[in-house]
Amino acid sequence: MRRHHFEYKETIVTLICDPAFFAEGEKSLLRSRDRLEAYIASDPEYRETHHPYSPRPDADILVRRMADASARAGVGPMASVAGALADACLEDLLAAGAEEAVVDNGGDIALFIRRPVRVGLYAGASPLTGLAFNVAPRPGAFGICTSSGTVGPSFSYGQADAAVVIAAKAALAEAAATALGNRVRSAADLETCFDFLRAIDAVEAGLVILGDRMGMWGDLPPLDRSEIDPELVTRGRRGV
Repeated sequence: MRRHHFEYKETIVTLICDPAFFAEGEKSLLRSRDRLEAYIASDPEYRETHHPYSPRPDADILVRRMADASARAGVGPMASVAGALADACLEDLLAAGAEEAVVDNGGDIALFIRRPVRVGLYAGASPLTGLAFNVAPRPGAFGICTSSGTVGPSFSYGQADAAVVIAAKAALAEAAATALGNRVRSAADLETCFDFLRAIDAVEAGLVILGDRMGMWGDLPPLDRSEIDPELVTRGRRGV
């Protein structure tokens, strides 16, 4: 597999797959954006709300998937947007014939892997930046997503340097990571912030980094130290 960086508007993606499928990955992401933007133009509240929201019955399947994932985590639909686009792109890559692929949409990652991979955790100025999951292959696709109150442009009510969730779908993992990060404002919150995850089917595990503190819950992959190469962090190149 090889890496391919792709940017369009707010979408900043690293595709990791056979290069023969790079073009299909780009087309998939553009199709998903077009479908989502068309719906939002007719229902702007879908984009603005931070609470669970029911789209119209005739809404595109991507729109409905986002609404379902976010409602399960108790957040607004756009809290699952990057993960949902990653899920859709991964599905299209596999349908096109890719045997394995990773779609990293700004740190919200959908994976279908046949070999072990390492997923680095970037937590900004935290001294715990530089950890990595050693992720084993599994039969189906899954998602690893990160929210932050101190890194990047995404909105969070909390102060976590990194709130990570692993789930069966990246859309659900992202929505749950957003909800998890919202619950972390001080070190005391590390004792209770994971409680809500236990009630969400298909959520496997969570991790929070807050300064020099870390909390963990569920069946996380093994962690070890890893040098984080800034060039491998999926973010915009312009102005960097």
